[in-house]
Amino acid sequence: MQKLLIMDALQVKNYVSLNTEFPIWERIFTVAPLIVVGTKEKQGYDLAPKHMATPIGFDNYFGFVCTPRHGTYQNVKRTREFTVSFPRTDQVTTTSLSASPRTEELNKSQQIVEALPLIKATSMDAPLVKDAYLYLECELFKIIDGFGENSIITGKIKKAYVHNDYLRLSEKDEQQQIKDNPLLAYIANGRFAKIHETYNFPFPKDFKR
Repeated sequence: MQKLLIMDALQVKNYVSLNTEFPIWERIFTVAPLIVVGTKEKQGYDLAPKHMATPIGFDNYFGFVCTPRHGTYQNVKRTREFTVSFPRTDQVTTTSLSASPRTEELNKSQQIVEALPLIKATSMDAPLVKDAYLYLECELFKIIDGFGENSIITGKIKKAYVHNDYLRLSEKDEQQQIKDNPLLAYIANGRFAKIHETYNFPFPKDFKR
């Protein structure tokens, strides 16, 4: 006979109930990666920082959240490709500038090309942020619409390049490697962190993904 699992009830007095009639994410802190998506525009190029971004599964797929109102969405839909740059911790200002809004006098493509250090992807006509530690060149896999006004754009990774200092190797001490080469994280919403101290995760014995 299966034993009934008994769990304590949530101690509501220690928590605040968030109103789910509105987006909850402005009320809390969450940790996310910070990346820059590069695309080809009709008259030039576009860069856009994203933090709602992640590998899609354990194979070579990557995705990020965007909205059809933004140029990035329309560019990917038209060209069927995009790049991803993972900035270093000293590139926060560069990453921020890539979000500069368009003006009537100067389009965003001109602003980005003239103000930011860029390099060109190897397999497509799209920009990368110079000196980032990881680059992905992706072909569009599928766009999933319908998350309110937002969509998930997914791509299959065609090319990937990582800086030597960030490459995981068995002979390297991972804790020291990350300490010497910290990772940039976005603390949503509106803050960032430099991750330089890490610990081995205590997986259960015989754990398999």
